Amino acid sequence: MGRVTSRRKILRLDAGGAVRRTDTLAAEEPLDIRVGGRTLTVTMRTPGDDFDLVAGFLVAEGVVAATRDVAALRYCAGTDDEGRNTYNVVDAALGPHVPPLDPGLQRGVWTSSACGICGTTGVEGLRKIAPYDVAADGLRIAPETLYALPGRLRDAQRVFDSTGGLHAAGLFDAAGELVCVREDVGRHNAVDKVVGWALREGRLPLSGHVLMVSGRASFELTQKAAMAGIPLLAAVSAPSSLAVELAEDAGVTLVGFLRGTSANVYTHTERVAV
Repeated sequence: MGRVTSRRKILRLDAGGAVRRTDTLAAEEPLDIRVGGRTLTVTMRTPGDDFDLVAGFLVAEGVVAATRDVAALRYCAGTDDEGRNTYNVVDAALGPHVPPLDPGLQRGVWTSSACGICGTTGVEGLRKIAPYDVAADGLRIAPETLYALPGRLRDAQRVFDSTGGLHAAGLFDAAGELVCVREDVGRHNAVDKVVGWALREGRLPLSGHVLMVSGRASFELTQKAAMAGIPLLAAVSAPSSLAVELAEDAGVTLVGFLRGTSANVYTHTERVAV
């Protein structure tokens, strides 16, 4: 397995002068995601929970929606200059009942750790492939429960404590209890890891749950929440205009600027029990 962190000697500057020290960095390495031996995409990620990442990516792209849709996940031979396995290639075998992949998905191109959108690029496209009726979800959550989520997510960020360089995604139930947390250099990767965990555990759709993310609420994160059947997406920062449009259309309650004892609820406000 690749390293989650690495160490590097640096020159530390502050008002008192300069000192040489060793710093801990969050690792970032490529992951070649293959389906049936063919490259679907290559994404930059923090090593760890790679099977969850691949499974969640396939959920977001509408390739799979249930545990039985993924027959197997395995690391393939991917070696460095010294012949050691880098664990940077994962191949997914789909169940025999899963339709063949849309040729448009098999791009074999790089996806940066900052952008996670692949096949579905518009609101209309998501409406056509979303497998769950998120709008019908009866989740109700108290504002006080929402206010507690950022702190609970931060407390669960194990690698962030040593690097300060990772995003996090946390899955909570309606009572605010943490169900699953994942970290990664990319926000979309952290969400894929959470959704992939849920798929492999047979928990999709994630009805009655809240997805809390560090950073902003983008279109691609809203898409991933809707594809997993998550009725409420909360972020500590701002949503984009397209994220709000998609959330409204998909039936997702979108909460932004969730800090301290305040928040902005942009869509489907009826789920917040004020």
